[in-house]
Amino acid sequence: MRICIFGAGAVGGHFAAQLAASGHEVSLVARGAQLEAIRRNGVILLKGERRITSKVRASADAHDLGPQDFVLVTLKATGLAAFADGVAPLLGLQTAVVFAQNGIPWWYAQGLAASRPAPPDLSQLDPGAALARAIDPDRVIGAVVYSANEVAEPGVVRNTAPGRNMLVLGELDGRASDRVSNLSGALERSEIQAPIETDIRRTVWAKLLLNVGSSSIGVVTEEGIRETLADPALRQLRERMRAEGLAIAAAHGVSVEGAPLPPPHKDGGPQHKTSMLQDYELGRPMEIDAILMAPLWFARSANVPAPVLEAVVALAAHKAAAKGLYG
Repeated sequence: MRICIFGAGAVGGHFAAQLAASGHEVSLVARGAQLEAIRRNGVILLKGERRITSKVRASADAHDLGPQDFVLVTLKATGLAAFADGVAPLLGLQTAVVFAQNGIPWWYAQGLAASRPAPPDLSQLDPGAALARAIDPDRVIGAVVYSANEVAEPGVVRNTAPGRNMLVLGELDGRASDRVSNLSGALERSEIQAPIETDIRRTVWAKLLLNVGSSSIGVVTEEGIRETLADPALRQLRERMRAEGLAIAAAHGVSVEGAPLPPPHKDGGPQHKTSMLQDYELGRPMEIDAILMAPLWFARSANVPAPVLEAVVALAAHKAAAKGLYG
């Protein structure tokens, strides 16, 4: 199977290493020091006590890689404009595109059942409709990623939660398909759990309700998940945010009950910093719209009150904007 990972960061490097190690023809679109290290040494994945080294093709120019069976987009929402500009050479007649991202995805309205309320305006997630123009809706496979990783150094990815790596897959309209089954099988054989979801938006919201509290509180406090969960007042705040999020999802016809989840954390819970806090500390653009603002857009469109979300998100967005990382 020919699989291109578009975005060779922490998650992308992890997936590339595992898929290549299981025999797939894997390529990476990368840049800078990451690209040079991967060309020189391959992708190195540190996973528990294991060190997995996989040789892959890597280039900053998708023309060098050619048409693929699947393209896995592991860029953050803030980097998708680059994908829209560069994806065309990777697309053959049957190429499917999988967006492994956090938050509300730009494709949310595509394939949405008529029985569900219309979502709010999500154009801010696809400025200028660049993604909609670059990717035919029929190519898109919905996905939700659970995988905690960090780039230890260029070309080296450390997985911080072995046994909890999952990419939930589903067609946007909920139908069964061979392409989703085939990709799920390839991932499972590569030590990445890949359950198939008949309602991918259920899993989108299930993950979002974990992220919105931990990400916003983490940025405001500048602390990791374990530290914020250890504070009873912050833990209660997070639960109030989750309750508001559940009400927002329900108003849009979504119940998260039964959504696939990775196994529970061991040893006292998650030890990592959220990706949003990592971006804040490293001065990288932050996914404020997709993870924090989008739930508020849904709340307002359905007239669902969300005072705690409104307050905490405002604080996090202010800190991001003050550092020049949002807005």
